[in-house]
Amino acid sequence: MTHSEDSLLTGRSALKAGWLVVLVALLIVIADQVSKFYVKTHFYIGESYEIFPWFQIKFIENNGMAFGMELWNKYVLTFGRILAVVFFIWFVRKTLSVKSLRTGFFVAAAMITAGAAGNIFDCIFYGEIFNNPFPPEHAVFLPPGGGYAGWFEGRVVDMLYFPFFSFTWPSWLPFVGGKEYEFFQYIFNIADSSICVGVALLLLFYSSDCSRAFNSVFERTHKQEDK
Repeated sequence: MTHSEDSLLTGRSALKAGWLVVLVALLIVIADQVSKFYVKTHFYIGESYEIFPWFQIKFIENNGMAFGMELWNKYVLTFGRILAVVFFIWFVRKTLSVKSLRTGFFVAAAMITAGAAGNIFDCIFYGEIFNNPFPPEHAVFLPPGGGYAGWFEGRVVDMLYFPFFSFTWPSWLPFVGGKEYEFFQYIFNIADSSICVGVALLLLFYSSDCSRAFNSVFERTHKQEDK
């Protein structure tokens, strides 16, 4: 095979991988936003709907990171997410031409990128386009500027709740005695789960691909800087 033929095949593979990443990311972002819009406009804060005893749709909002955690300032979180998405897009674009990377690696990378992007839309836009009604009223979609907060100040919508089981700790135990414990108590969304599944796939099945991708991308970057 000549060099030009090899380059052509590499280009076709990169194009195919690129379209796969775009498709997976779009599907996740659309599913995430559609589910959030539906819950936001059909549920009031705190309302839940039981699908199975171990799975409920429960509407809550938070200002923080995945699974409702609140660790940093709102603007730091929002712009941190934006920078993370920009980095992932840049990184994935650079890896498209790297040979021997498996399809699953690109799917996992797309899931992480789309998950990070999904919650950004909430933070940037939701404060501007939704009101903040008191229960049992549902939120209403409004023209920009009529919402409950400014740009970049929106709250993230969570709704996936899996209360698998709960119990009360024995009273004789120190610190937790007599307290109720619930597993799994976190409420999250499709974007959160996409990030977690994508990271798990990379760690469990595609760690070698990830290493090759990082080595290739940053070695290439260093070579370009040295020229």
